[in-house]
Amino acid sequence: MPTPSSPVQPQVHPEVQRGELYWLDWNPSRGSEQAGRRPALIIQENAASSNPRYPLTIVAAVSTQGRAIATHIALEPSPLNGLPSPSFVKCEQLQTVSKSRLVGRIGKLEEAKMAQVDLALKKVLALP
Repeated sequence: MPTPSSPVQPQVHPEVQRGELYWLDWNPSRGSEQAGRRPALIIQENAASSNPRYPLTIVAAVSTQGRAIATHIALEPSPLNGLPSPSFVKCEQLQTVSKSRLVGRIGKLEEAKMAQVDLALKKVLALP
């Protein structure tokens, strides 16, 4: 326990980068939210996501269940992304989470796929 004369050490959180895929502990969940240990894509810009003293990041859910709609970006497993099976980035399922929920890095999206995610995010958020 810090004493009045000793400085409080800031908690250090993982440094993450936009476009990286992580296993995320989604519990506890409510309603139709993701649950359990599932992949997530880091979508927050790098200045905040990579700051080890900033405890939060913004993610999009990744699931093996998806549909052929503009907000679901299909992903095939690759050595770069590290996904174990075909999946979908669900760009309408965004959440700010504590970095402490990140339980392991999976990989990183290819630039072309991240560009597709960016377009879908613009659509979901009604951005020009």
